[in-house]
Amino acid sequence: MFARPLIDSLDFARNGGKISDEIPVTEMPRLLDVLENSQGILRYSVNGDVDRYGNTLLDVTIDGSCQLCCQRCMGELAHKVRLRARLMLRNQAALDALEDEEDGPDSILVNSELDVLELLEDEILLSLPIAPKHELSVCQAAGSESLQENEQNPFAVLKKLKAIK
Repeated sequence: MFARPLIDSLDFARNGGKISDEIPVTEMPRLLDVLENSQGILRYSVNGDVDRYGNTLLDVTIDGSCQLCCQRCMGELAHKVRLRARLMLRNQAALDALEDEEDGPDSILVNSELDVLELLEDEILLSLPIAPKHELSVCQAAGSESLQENEQNPFAVLKKLKAIK
């Protein structure tokens, strides 16, 4: 079992804390639910900061790879993880006030026992494609040539219907 780092997010940011390590994908159970297999190592760093306006921030960097499942051929799809996120720490009232705003910095709730791996897992899950697929030229799906033809021309189906008349 991997030691799960816990930080006081506000204190960590105010003091310019830094944490970095490598973690196997197997230590992220929610992420495992969407992966093809449990292979992969992720490198991460979390740095605390205070901007010129006094806002406390966490700068999160995650690099590595994992294996997704192609939605065309159901085979393994290598997925590179390269994330850079700047997260503003806010209290609950400030987060509630942000509900109406669509733009603005990504924000998380101040937490005196923030599980760093859970934060990383959240960021990775949010970044994954909804329907991952190989490039058409490498996909092993049956009839991938016809898939390629249809995806290149969205009106290919209409052309076939017109030819029937």
